[in-house]
Amino acid sequence: MMELMKELILAPGVSSGEDKIAEIIERELKDVADTIERDTLGNIIATKKGSKKAPKIMLAAHMDEIGLMVKYIDDKGYILFSKIGGINDQMLMNQTVTVHSSVGEDVIGVIGSKPPHVIKPEEKNKVTTYESMFIDIGAKDKEDAEKMVRIGDLMTFNSLFAEYPNNLVMGKAIDNRAGCYVMMEVLKRVDADVTVYGVGTVQEEVGLKGAKTSAFKLNPDYAIALDVTLSGDHPGIKPEEAPVVIGKGPAVVLSDASGRGILTHPFIKDLLIKAGDENDINYQLEVSDGGTTDGSVIHLTREGIPTGVLSVPTRYIHTPVSVCSMDDVESTIQLIVAAINSLE
Repeated sequence: MMELMKELILAPGVSSGEDKIAEIIERELKDVADTIERDTLGNIIATKKGSKKAPKIMLAAHMDEIGLMVKYIDDKGYILFSKIGGINDQMLMNQTVTVHSSVGEDVIGVIGSKPPHVIKPEEKNKVTTYESMFIDIGAKDKEDAEKMVRIGDLMTFNSLFAEYPNNLVMGKAIDNRAGCYVMMEVLKRVDADVTVYGVGTVQEEVGLKGAKTSAFKLNPDYAIALDVTLSGDHPGIKPEEAPVVIGKGPAVVLSDASGRGILTHPFIKDLLIKAGDENDINYQLEVSDGGTTDGSVIHLTREGIPTGVLSVPTRYIHTPVSVCSMDDVESTIQLIVAAINSLE
């Protein structure tokens, strides 16, 4: 369990560069799924077939993570960059990154900016924006840098994987490698006459793109998006702002983005809650004003697909490092398996 999670978290997979995650999913499910395919956009779809008369359910877990892209190389060999996905600028300062080079070996870089020694008094209390930052890869000049990297190369944040006490794990890209892990484990464990599509979606962080195309292709009877949600159990957050916490099971999302994202279909809501209650599996209910997930576009596909969202509580999401509980991951798996088995 832990080794696979570690592999998923450390593997690079910035939006549009999810191939390594797809390879892991294919390897893990090749002896489980009846078919595995990659669609035109890059989604990986593993199908575990049931009978023709049984329902079809789609489990969508996005493979991509937030990151950066090489935008410009200046005359001195420093890199200017664009953000891929939602990143708060103050999280970037002095982080180290890996540039996944398209012209050679991966390159290590550090995000730099004007040093504090020369910052003017009126600038000290202002957040430095990413436009004022650069990445130092040790190049002598532009020509030297262009031998190592190219415009458009993707960059991941360098973050170690660590096991915390109380079965917690720390690392980059827990959003959404936790969901990918859950999806794979559900396919391995589910024992029902239901057709289950395990889908690793692409480009969720930049517009829920892969979920749109894969849901249209599959047109399932039901769908559940597997993701993470912010955990409000640390300083600086009021309980009413983020009542979901680590250690109490997955969040059954009833609404996100104040309803602009998804308002969970009553059938899916009841299915998940009943599965948790009848099987004594911990879960939490969440009504969110914040972000959204693949579920928001899946439920609007074709004539509409009854859809829900199940999320693993995670601290510090959309930063270079996050923390989640493997106990919550396990509860998420158990809840979905119980819900799918009950569809028979």
